[in-house]
Amino acid sequence: MNAIKKIAARACAISVGVVFYSQSAWALLPIEHWTEPSGAQVWLVQSPALPMVDVQIDFDAGSRRDPAAQAGLASAAATMITKGVRAVGDAPAIDENALGEAWADLGASFAAGADSDALSFSLRSLTDPPLLARAAQLASRQMGQPAWPEEIWQRERARWTAAIREADTRPGTVAGKAFAKAVYGSHPYGQRATAETLAQINVADLRAYAERNVQACRARVAIVGAVSRPQAQTLVSTLLAHLPSGAPCTALPPVPAVQPLAKAEEIKIPFQSAQAYVLIGQPGFKRSDPDFLALLVGNHILGGGGFTSRLTEEVREKRGLSYSVYSQFAPGLNAGAFAISLQTRPDQAAEALKVSRAVLERFVAEGPTEAELQAAKDNLIGGFALRIDSNRKLLGNVVNIATNGLPLDYLEGWTDRVAALTVADVRAAMARKLSPERMVTVVLGAQP
Repeated sequence: MNAIKKIAARACAISVGVVFYSQSAWALLPIEHWTEPSGAQVWLVQSPALPMVDVQIDFDAGSRRDPAAQAGLASAAATMITKGVRAVGDAPAIDENALGEAWADLGASFAAGADSDALSFSLRSLTDPPLLARAAQLASRQMGQPAWPEEIWQRERARWTAAIREADTRPGTVAGKAFAKAVYGSHPYGQRATAETLAQINVADLRAYAERNVQACRARVAIVGAVSRPQAQTLVSTLLAHLPSGAPCTALPPVPAVQPLAKAEEIKIPFQSAQAYVLIGQPGFKRSDPDFLALLVGNHILGGGGFTSRLTEEVREKRGLSYSVYSQFAPGLNAGAFAISLQTRPDQAAEALKVSRAVLERFVAEGPTEAELQAAKDNLIGGFALRIDSNRKLLGNVVNIATNGLPLDYLEGWTDRVAALTVADVRAAMARKLSPERMVTVVLGAQP
């Protein structure tokens, strides 16, 4: 423990004394990419400033691959993988409490989670060789030798079920579920875990899901930290050592595309609430879409830029109809939703909805002004360094590149590509993706 504390203290001292790299310096950090003999794909950024490493291992096993009757399966598997390791050969079993103590003793952290597109594992450790080796070996056992304890799954399922039932009493949850169902239809992006779907998941299902999806040949490994390529290769080999191998993997079945909306739909939900909830939207686009940056800038101007956005100006500042109103795209491997969201007094819901629709329709038809575009560019370009000012943030960008098949030099030209956008580019991109005349509207808790 003393050695660990000394190394951790040194890392802390370095982090306090080091000024983060400037934007140009960060951009010079190259991304290396290769394929391991196991079939795993690896992306590496060597960042030597701190004696630490951040690793994220993703598998195409997010909730979009959950069977509809077992919505929540990916998240349940991620939860249970952290709850114990089974005994294998001379390696002893480790329960969840002992795992927590082991990670604390190493001064490292390990986590698992699932979102719509991926089942993910993350490791953060000091790069002191003995410590990193022990951390990688423990993470490898958690990923490849989970215990799947029945009694803990019963406990976690009960907790999750209670949390779902409590959340379903909240107006925001009710409105959000109705919106997702209307926008996505039967697509998995619209699925939500319920008490009923969790009841259909047992330990055998969790084990089968992991064995089918968490295989070395399916791994995407992103690494950022003070490690060389040979050290990274050793790290990856250790982390994936206990996973099923057999490259090349058989192809996973394709996930169907999100279907565009055929017509407008308005859903009014009676609800006794101090605030009415309004959601307007439609399916958006994939993250790999070539229009991404134009849409990022366009949305910043429309409703994603806080107090400088058009929606805030028209709905909040001029009319006082809502404290907060915003718009966002949520692109993924499939077309995520575009949404405008606001809360307002129940007696003002109709007016707030009318104004928001008018702002959206005008923006899609006319696009931004030159002044709006320049202000958005200045804000986004000026804030670019904050997107990559730590290893963990840089790791997130590398994961984005790996997941969506973006070029390895994507970050290098980001600010130049944003600076080159014109009013016509933004207007055309927003018009291609958004159809105000065919959007879903959910209004919950409005006065008649």
